[in-house]
Amino acid sequence: MKFFHLSDLHLGKRLREFSLVEDQEYILNQILSLAESERPDGVVIAGDVYDKAVPSVEAVRLFDEFLVRLAAITPHIFVISGNHDSPERIAFGSRLLGAAGIHLSPVYSGRVSPVTLTDEFGAVNFYLLPFVKPVHVRHFFPQEPADTYTQALDAAIKHMELDESQRNILVTHQFVTGASRSDSEEISLGGSDNVDAQVFRSFDYVALGHLHNAQSCGSENIRYCGTPLKYSFSEVGSEKSVTLVQLGEKGNLTLRTLPLKPKRELVQLRGRFGELIGSYRNATSDYVHITLTDEEDIPDALGKLRLVYPNLMKLDYDNARTRGLAEITGERLPTRSPMELFEAFYELQNNQPMTAEQRVFLEELLEEEG
Repeated sequence: MKFFHLSDLHLGKRLREFSLVEDQEYILNQILSLAESERPDGVVIAGDVYDKAVPSVEAVRLFDEFLVRLAAITPHIFVISGNHDSPERIAFGSRLLGAAGIHLSPVYSGRVSPVTLTDEFGAVNFYLLPFVKPVHVRHFFPQEPADTYTQALDAAIKHMELDESQRNILVTHQFVTGASRSDSEEISLGGSDNVDAQVFRSFDYVALGHLHNAQSCGSENIRYCGTPLKYSFSEVGSEKSVTLVQLGEKGNLTLRTLPLKPKRELVQLRGRFGELIGSYRNATSDYVHITLTDEEDIPDALGKLRLVYPNLMKLDYDNARTRGLAEITGERLPTRSPMELFEAFYELQNNQPMTAEQRVFLEELLEEEG
C-alpha cells in the first residue's frame, strides 16, 4: 500500500501583504499531477488545511476543487484539523463524505476509531487524531495524568486500544521534541507544546503536521512532510516535496520524496541600491527580500525598487548606522513565553512570585485561549 503524506497547506495565507492563493493553486495542481503519475491508494493531509479558523471564501473554494479532483484519482483521502483550523468546520459533513472515501477527523471526543483499509498483507488502520491540547484530553480522561502535551498524547493513544499485530498509521498535528522549526510557525508557551517521540512507539508510521520543514524525528517512521510552499524567508534554500509512503508487510516501510517546484521562489538579495536595480533576471516573478548596504538612506527606495521587483516583500538596511542601532544582528534576541512574561509582571506588581495554584490556573487559561 502506498499513500501521499501532505500537511500544512495553509490555504488563504498572506505573506506580508501578498495573497498566496495563486501560488497555492499552482502547487496543488502539481500535487494532483504527481497523484496521477503515482496513483497512491490514499492521501493524508495532516492538519492546517487553512491558515485561519474562519477561512476566506477563495480558500474554501480552492480546497473544495482540490478534494473533488483528488477523489477522482485516489480512493481514500484522510484529513485532520490542525492548530490553525476550526475542528468543527473540518469535521462538517464527515459522516456523509466518509462513504465517498473522504475521511475527515471529527472534533476530539476521547474516542478515535480507525479507518481500516486492506491490501495483500492484511489490514492497515489509519487513526485520525486532530490537534489537541492537554485541556482537551483531561476533559475526557480526568483520571489520567495529562498536564503536559506528552502526557496528553500518551493518554489519547492509550485509549485507542491498538492491535499491534496489525499495521497502524497515526495522522496527527503536534510538535515533536527536537524537530527544527522555521519562522512561519506558531510557537507555544516556552516550548510547553513539545511531545516526546516515544509516545508514538506503537505505530508503524506517524504522519505529522505542524512544522514546515520536511524531517524525520528520531526514526524514519515518525515524519513531518513539511509545507508544499515556503512560507517565510527562513525557508530560503529549502526544498519542498510530497512524502510518498510505501508499506509492505509489517515492519517494511519505504519513503520517497517527490519534489515540488513553486510558481514563484522566495529570494534574498543584498547589495547597494545601484547594483540591484535591474540586475536580477527573475525580478518580475520571485518574492524578494532586499537588504541594502548603502550607507545613506535612498529616498523612496521601496517604491523605486518595486518598479523592478514588483513582488518585493521586505526591505531593510545593513550599514554602519543600523548596526550601531542594533537594528540588524546576527543572532536572535531571547524570547519569553506569555507565561514567563505574566509571572514577571505579577512579581513586579505584588513583590512576590505566583503560587503553584495560581500558576496552574493561568496555564489552563492560556491553553483554553491559545
